[in-house]
Amino acid sequence: MLGKKICGLAVAVATLLAGCGNSASVLAPVVSGSSGGSSSGGVVTPPPVAGKVGHVFILILENEDYNTSFGASSPAPYLSKTLPAMGQLLTQYYGTGHLSLDNYITMISGQAPSKLAQSDCQRFTDWVGPNSVDANGQATGDGCVYPPAAKTIADQLQAAGHSWKGYMEDMGLDLARDGRATCSHPSVTTFPGTSDPTQSATATDAYATRHNPFMYFHSIIDNQANCDAHVVALPNLVTDLQLIGTTPEYVFITPSLCHDGHDTPCVSGEPGGLASADLFLQTWVPRIVNSAAFKKDGLLIVTFDEASTSDTTACCSEPMGSTRPGITGPGGGRVGAVLVSPFIKPGTMNATPYNHYSLLKSSENVFGLPYLGYANAPGLAAFGADVFNGP
Repeated sequence: MLGKKICGLAVAVATLLAGCGNSASVLAPVVSGSSGGSSSGGVVTPPPVAGKVGHVFILILENEDYNTSFGASSPAPYLSKTLPAMGQLLTQYYGTGHLSLDNYITMISGQAPSKLAQSDCQRFTDWVGPNSVDANGQATGDGCVYPPAAKTIADQLQAAGHSWKGYMEDMGLDLARDGRATCSHPSVTTFPGTSDPTQSATATDAYATRHNPFMYFHSIIDNQANCDAHVVALPNLVTDLQLIGTTPEYVFITPSLCHDGHDTPCVSGEPGGLASADLFLQTWVPRIVNSAAFKKDGLLIVTFDEASTSDTTACCSEPMGSTRPGITGPGGGRVGAVLVSPFIKPGTMNATPYNHYSLLKSSENVFGLPYLGYANAPGLAAFGADVFNGP
């Protein structure tokens, strides 16, 4: 765990780090400065550790609890057996809210659920509130599209000279429905907002705006050319993975409503649920882990946005914003996660509690970025020596 005192790290790491203070794994930086949040987050100074993670791949599935996904009777053998054998299974990983969208927003910005995000923003409504964030890095007010002052890890990465892309399956397949082939979202209007036609799938297009968190931030969508270059359709990943130089350092992958397990069955005729999600993983995980960038310094994270809505459990002293994150409870339920990396010992399990704020904090640690929003909450664990237990 991040706060656990450890000694006896690998000799090379111990030589570089000054003493044996808070665990500083392959990924974890030394944090300094105030514990309070801000628009830029807590100050981070990454340790001078050679060979740390340099490429992060995040792949999000939908709406399943841990026991269904990873239990003995899981209908997804690749997810529940093959992937954990390749890396580490986090048995106590939690979603941060219900329904879907608020979880995705948390993963990239540290923002707690807004009331409209909890309803998956059926209508694409602009933010009503000041263009600022409070002492905890939270935008005050309500709406779907966060004000320019609310930043994401994508903004941080680009400002620091790192590369990033969001890859969205099916985006742009039906331009009449999606509007654009890149950076696709409804028009931003004031309350009640523009109806989102991607809330349900068609037989030929199952892209969902609400599973593409980058579309909910003015800091990203207001620069159309930049957004078009960074939020693209999934097939682009095949080309980008061919070379280390063309593989983004931060990759966020959203399958379609059918292949992320959301729809069961799918309007396309596919079975949907975990069966279709498992087939998606069998296709795309080998492409990622066999790429030169992943083999060099990659980290693949496969998890779910939330558990079933009846599970509103939380971990990690999850803070609440303007509303209860789980609507009827404190969180988004226990979903589990699998992490695969050259720095992780295959076939291991980890019962350390983590959630989507931890995911953001851990991703920011990789690139030496300040912590956004509640990723800067005091005591929140980030992936540390407990996760990065390999050579």
